[in-house]
Amino acid sequence: MIERIKSALERCGIGLWRVNERIDETAELFFVKKELDTRRIKDVRKYEVTVFRDVPGQEGEKPNRGFTSVQLISSMDDGQIDQELKGAYYAAQFAANPYFDMPDPVRAPMVEKAGELAEAPLARSAGKMARALFAPDVHEDAFVNSAELFVSRSAHRVVSSEGTDVSYTDASVKGEFVVQCKEPEDVEMHNIYEYDALDEAALSAKVAEALTFVRDRARAQKILKSGKYDLILSGDAVAEVLSYYKKRSSASAVYAKYSTWKQGENVQGEAQGERLSLTLRATDPYSEEGLPMADLPLLEGGALLAYHGPNRFCRYLGVKPTGIYEKLSCANGRLTFQELKKGPCLWAVTFSDFQMDAMSGHFGGEIRLAYLIEADGTVTPVTGGSVNGSILEAQTDLAFSADRYLTAWYDGPYAMRLKGVSVAGAGK
Repeated sequence: MIERIKSALERCGIGLWRVNERIDETAELFFVKKELDTRRIKDVRKYEVTVFRDVPGQEGEKPNRGFTSVQLISSMDDGQIDQELKGAYYAAQFAANPYFDMPDPVRAPMVEKAGELAEAPLARSAGKMARALFAPDVHEDAFVNSAELFVSRSAHRVVSSEGTDVSYTDASVKGEFVVQCKEPEDVEMHNIYEYDALDEAALSAKVAEALTFVRDRARAQKILKSGKYDLILSGDAVAEVLSYYKKRSSASAVYAKYSTWKQGENVQGEAQGERLSLTLRATDPYSEEGLPMADLPLLEGGALLAYHGPNRFCRYLGVKPTGIYEKLSCANGRLTFQELKKGPCLWAVTFSDFQMDAMSGHFGGEIRLAYLIEADGTVTPVTGGSVNGSILEAQTDLAFSADRYLTAWYDGPYAMRLKGVSVAGAGK
């Protein structure tokens, strides 16, 4: 198919292009309670073609360069492929950007991902993760209501007009599950998960925690009062807050002047607590543009070490193109989780929708379940109200747990403590 696409590009007179081939094999399992309801095996092949078109600029200047992408499938005949490519090439002239050099060409043998998830039969891996998902489901008052599990193995190839030809394999397991507790209030909680290895222990721990949370949510009281709290966030919420530093250091944000951060400067400000140490992890050997990827230290001691992003924006800033990173790693964490919770605080564990705004630095969401921890150690499950904090204020005094949390997109402390965060309560 790639040779057919290359021939079509030549017929259409398109000189600058990139083809991304992706072949996905997926085993999908759908459960109602513990009973397997549906099983599917999929084998999907996709082709994304990106075409580039230069548009004359002002006299004496380099041309502007536009690009657009189109999806092709192998069942298309040559006429249909030509039509799609011509349409994309026509549209590219209306998406012109300042000129940028194309990625340097790379040619290399296929990189095969190692490990059981990448090498074992999909059905076997799906069975192992399904057993891990339901292993903690042993309670009468709280249970897994439904679940979906997807085990995927992918083969990627990137070919470009500049001479790039690289390929690699990848694998992942992801899905979602709903936990329910019917008494004294009927409550459901939705959870998602994703791992890039066959991490049965991590999935079992996540389900066990979710069952505890839904049971406590069913008994939670609406007594939380408005005010400032030492706020503890855990799990995915920690990853969401720390994503602020990843987004603000992206080459696209810096080029567009959404971010004024400069390499080498202290972006955390004066801090009494832990100084941030963050790294971007290369989960694939190449980016979708064919750029070789490697782990990239992002912050050390609160200082920005690097910009990151796709070829175009890195070229604009005059830095080495890095590719787009999905996974963030945080090396912080000195206290056990029990030590982190000492003293009055609010541990907010589940939200209706928790978000971090990289433009303003504000984070927040509506609280579904939190634990109000008082000075004498009394713990009360509470619900209602919302969190509205600012990382720009909170980053001056951060504390992290030594306990770790691992997903496909985050590797770092399980929990963090932020001082003086505004909370709108639901209590009278």
